[in-house]
Amino acid sequence: QVQLVESGGGLVQPGGSLRLSCAASGRTFSRSTMGWFRQAPGKEREFVAVMFRGTSGTYYAESVKGRFTISRDNAKNAVYLEMNSLKPEDTGVYFCAADSAIILSSIWDPRNYDYWGQGTQVTVSS
Repeated sequence: QVQLVESGGGLVQPGGSLRLSCAASGRTFSRSTMGWFRQAPGKEREFVAVMFRGTSGTYYAESVKGRFTISRDNAKNAVYLEMNSLKPEDTGVYFCAADSAIILSSIWDPRNYDYWGQGTQVTVSS
């Protein structure tokens, strides 16, 4: 069992930066693949980034590649999302997700993750 709590969201101007954090409880964190998703009003939840356990390979949605960076600290049971050059279209609720058995071909679909946080709101607006 893994419990996830996101923080760090807020209001930021276009071009600005935010760092989201996801604190995880449970002894299986280091064995979990960790992902970030986001959901804008009226839209489906979409994949943002993922960091695999073990080798810690990372993958990003094309829309955020080069601007967002996912990282994790297994000693602190935490995963982070550094967001730079933010755009209004990055606005949404950002969710942290975890799964211990997900494979590369499945990372894009939120239905394949077992554990979710409650989300943190990110608003990019002038």
